[in-house]
Amino acid sequence: MPPRTRPAAPARASEPPPPFSRDPELEAVAQGCERFIHGAGRRRARDLLGTIPPDVEIDHYGVGGIVAELEAEVARILGKEAAIFIPTGTMAQQATLRVHADRRGRVAVAFHPACHLDSHEERGYERLHGLFGVPVGDRDSPLTAAKLEGVHEPLAALLIELPQRDLGGTLPDWGDLVSQVGWARERSAAVHLDGARLWEAGPFYAKANKKKLSDIAGLFDTVYVSFYKGLGGIAGCCVAGQADVVAELSLWRTRHGGRVFAMWPYAASALTVLHERLPRMGKYHRHAIAVAEALADLPGVEVMPQPVQAPMMHVRLAVTVEELRSRAIDIARSEGIWTFSRPFRSEGTKLQRCELAVGDSTLEISASEMRAVFERLVASG
Repeated sequence: MPPRTRPAAPARASEPPPPFSRDPELEAVAQGCERFIHGAGRRRARDLLGTIPPDVEIDHYGVGGIVAELEAEVARILGKEAAIFIPTGTMAQQATLRVHADRRGRVAVAFHPACHLDSHEERGYERLHGLFGVPVGDRDSPLTAAKLEGVHEPLAALLIELPQRDLGGTLPDWGDLVSQVGWARERSAAVHLDGARLWEAGPFYAKANKKKLSDIAGLFDTVYVSFYKGLGGIAGCCVAGQADVVAELSLWRTRHGGRVFAMWPYAASALTVLHERLPRMGKYHRHAIAVAEALADLPGVEVMPQPVQAPMMHVRLAVTVEELRSRAIDIARSEGIWTFSRPFRSEGTKLQRCELAVGDSTLEISASEMRAVFERLVASG
């Protein structure tokens, strides 16, 4: 039998660089800045190492020590029986969906077309686990219960992302979220939460519906949360759910090569930022609203979504990629404020979408000063 060969991937013209590629010139300029409009600001080794207490108890292949302490804390916050620390979200969510699929004897997973697993992870769920993705609705509008009615095949799981990053942190209202979950339950499908930024969803549901994180998590069979995105830890994540599901996930963590000998540095950092920054999410949310209001009538700037629902937003700027880069450098050198290294997505020759996550660094820049910065980014002439 001739050897099997994999067909070559079709060539794609004019592809943008991958999101993890680096621009040494911009990085050098950013290093000279003391203020940052985005998130927790510059990620420096000394600051990240400072999130690891010197007296933590280490683990052994993920067992015991600070890892167990982190897992117990996440399970408590989310109101779940158990949680497991996993080095990457890609590994965590693929393994979780595989467990749900095996238990139901089905391979289809429904999700929004901008689902991170489908858009940014080389469809590992399909290539490694034989699962089949079912995109629901259109890419530029949120997932809703009404759109799910168009799905007519048996599902292993429904994946819901809260908030939806590619839509600027959009969140469904509580009633529709409950309806989406109910739709899946009626069809005997598991419901999994891509909560990479779940911490940022808390203030919205607390204010609108008096719901806690445990109330949100309680709708779902399994919940994935990240520690480096909104919280600014070094790396890693947890998946929380029923104890038997978490035990099965532990097997898949090993199969994926994620049972690292020493996980304690990541877990210690995660627990530190969880305790420090989770209580600040309400403050981040209020500042995000103030910034969005300050930018609302600024020519050449569009805030999405409007109104802002999480401590993050997308801003659409009427500039070219080259203009954005040049003006970001000018602002950095003249004011010591770092804005954007590149657009989140280019939507046209003169239309760039950028992501603005509000964190500790953003709090140091007033809404009025933020407006002045954006005026410079989109200034004509």
